[in-house]
Amino acid sequence: MDKPVDFQHYYLELSPEPVRFDAVSQLTNVFFDDAKQQVFAVRSGGATGIVVKSAKDAQNLSFCMEDRGTIRSIKFSVDNQVLAIQRNETSVEFIPFNANHQPNVQEMLIHQGKNVIYGFVWVQERQVALISNAGVEIFQPNFEKRVLKSIKSLNITVNWFSFCPTSNFALLSSNMGTILTPLILKPSTITKLPRLELGTGQGCSGRDVTLAQLYGTNAILILKQKQNRQFEIIIYLLNGPGLAPKKSHILRLGQNGRFAMNIVDDVVVVHHQATSTSMLFDIAVGGAEVEPGSGAAIHQPIIPAKTIKPFALEVPSISLDGKTINCDLYSQHWVLFQPNIVIDAKLGCMWYVLLKLNSLCTLITDRLRLVEFLLQRTDGKSVLLDVLKDMTSTSYSGTMLPIIDSVFNKLNALYKSVLDNELQSQMALISLSSKAQSNKASVIPRVVIDQSDMYTGVFAIITDSEQLGKILLLYLHSLVRHGISPNHELSKQIIIDLVKNKQIDTLQQLLKYAVLNESKPLACFLLSLSNSDPSISQMALDMLSRLNASEIILEVLLEKGQVIEALRIAKQLPGADSLPARKYLEAASKTKDPLVFHSVYNFFQAKNVRLRGSPDFLKHEQCTEYVQHYQLLIGNECL
Repeated sequence: MDKPVDFQHYYLELSPEPVRFDAVSQLTNVFFDDAKQQVFAVRSGGATGIVVKSAKDAQNLSFCMEDRGTIRSIKFSVDNQVLAIQRNETSVEFIPFNANHQPNVQEMLIHQGKNVIYGFVWVQERQVALISNAGVEIFQPNFEKRVLKSIKSLNITVNWFSFCPTSNFALLSSNMGTILTPLILKPSTITKLPRLELGTGQGCSGRDVTLAQLYGTNAILILKQKQNRQFEIIIYLLNGPGLAPKKSHILRLGQNGRFAMNIVDDVVVVHHQATSTSMLFDIAVGGAEVEPGSGAAIHQPIIPAKTIKPFALEVPSISLDGKTINCDLYSQHWVLFQPNIVIDAKLGCMWYVLLKLNSLCTLITDRLRLVEFLLQRTDGKSVLLDVLKDMTSTSYSGTMLPIIDSVFNKLNALYKSVLDNELQSQMALISLSSKAQSNKASVIPRVVIDQSDMYTGVFAIITDSEQLGKILLLYLHSLVRHGISPNHELSKQIIIDLVKNKQIDTLQQLLKYAVLNESKPLACFLLSLSNSDPSISQMALDMLSRLNASEIILEVLLEKGQVIEALRIAKQLPGADSLPARKYLEAASKTKDPLVFHSVYNFFQAKNVRLRGSPDFLKHEQCTEYVQHYQLLIGNECL
């Protein structure tokens, strides 16, 4: 009996709902347009039947045309209104479609040239770039005038080309693959960039080159065999206009054989057919060696190679028995397209390759490296918060504290950079002199973990952790180290933990050196905890004093029965002559201390004499009951 498969040990999987199409056969050919991610199943016979299935917009098309010969390449325009078909080396047909998505073959336009056409790419709804052995030319079909208008051209010797639809980035090969010329193809525009010269004997073929975007930068990835017969991938980045492609990264594969690449969420996935495994490389994760001379970073796989998670495909059946077959992974029939597409033409399936981030969390044991990796993933935030929660929970050992401290510093360094960029952007909007600063592009991190995330996603959940206090203080010190003020919720949680564990001295030190973000609400929260320790009340009053919150201080003193102290402070404030007598007399009577009441009463009588020449209170001051109380006290003293 077979053992159950543990899917937690796979960090790659195929999308659960593949695009299904008619498989390759003697009568059916399959083509794929990676720009629109459309699969064309072309069935030949008396007439050519074509079924188009799209992974992007789920818009499927079906039509028939007269069989005019073998098709080499077929692609729709951006809006699916014009179909381009190449049948031989020197010509391309352009067929308009009507409102019912059917071809108007009688209105077809044909480009017939003398040069060998290697392929074509659409750059606009009505503009297509043809790449031949003589260069690149952009045409615009005009069906009303029955002409193909040449818009732009570039003459250059070409022996093969590659294209990245993500950024309309093309690469032309000359001189047997030793000279590679990057181009940006846009409507009516061909931008030639500085070429990459590989040197004599260092040429490459088109099958060894992959074009992609890595972290927003166009990249040329070249598979190369080393002297020891093992392979590596050289990554050249195009860092800006006018700059030649720079050798920036080297991915060490450590094996030989057949390789193919995908880019999954900026992770370079290298598939090895002989071992049926895949390797992951992330050029953004630090710690790489540097190649002498070039300065290129040398990367090893971030985790040992593993196979893709097995995939069971449902087999169509007239019965409802739910039969499935296990797909042959890393099949010789697999063809890979960028960024993360796998097509098995014999099986009739198209998948996306996906990262299983939760599985990676269990497989990457280096927590700091794992955090670096998750910070760069599009969907990494929730997974990263789970990792942080696990690291700081009751299950961790105290030896993890230095690692947790390093993780906090990495999170807060990124957090601080985002805060600084936001501040610079605000200043640039206010000040015209900051125009140069505002024109500077800043890379926005994929994942930012701020204080609110840490509070709601980690600290508020691990309140039972024995090490919570140490972890909170580690995080607080990391914030301070990076010049970030702790917010109210975090400050409250730190205070709660310190008071709960009777670490009043530590709390006093944090307040003394203004480590916590002082505010009136925080001071009032401190006051609410004053029953735990008498000194907490004074800490709160000191904070209010630093915040010049005199009114709150007076209210607190009156509530605590310290009426004389409240009067002492009130006399020094603006508007001392308009103090509400009733409020202070009421607080004094509640103390049950005749001496305190005498002092307060005499203070207001003296104020009345000074302001009005009479000790009597005015009617609207509503002090009659306290005048009677005073007279009763005097009478008792006389007795």
